[in-house]
Amino acid sequence: MLLLSDLRKAKRGNDPRPPTGEIVLHLTDNMERFMWSFDGTKFSDAPAIMLKLGERVRFTLINDTMMDHPMHLHGAWSELENGHSDYLPYKRTILVKPAEKLSFLVTADEPGRWAFHCHLLDHMELGMMREVRMP
Repeated sequence: MLLLSDLRKAKRGNDPRPPTGEIVLHLTDNMERFMWSFDGTKFSDAPAIMLKLGERVRFTLINDTMMDHPMHLHGAWSELENGHSDYLPYKRTILVKPAEKLSFLVTADEPGRWAFHCHLLDHMELGMMREVRMP
């Protein structure tokens, strides 16, 4: 069986810089209210995640729910931190399993307003989404 820890990019990544900051987000739910969210705050109440153009950051996701969440950030590649240092795999969608904590690196190189959301569309529609801005 292939695991995320087995993935390795064939050549070195495009941005060797270490991250200058970290964004930690908990994947949360409230099943009494049928709400999915980041840090207990649904999309309509959440502030945008602000990144500086050219900045390199680490996103750390902690899944506090009992479901898998395939997380997708528009406008940037996610480099999954899985132990392969200079050969981190580039992913568009990263699966976060229940009770799992994982991290990925992002280089903010595409200006705009981007969606960061769970790819299970009912989770996204019920609040597990944030706006990421790269002005």
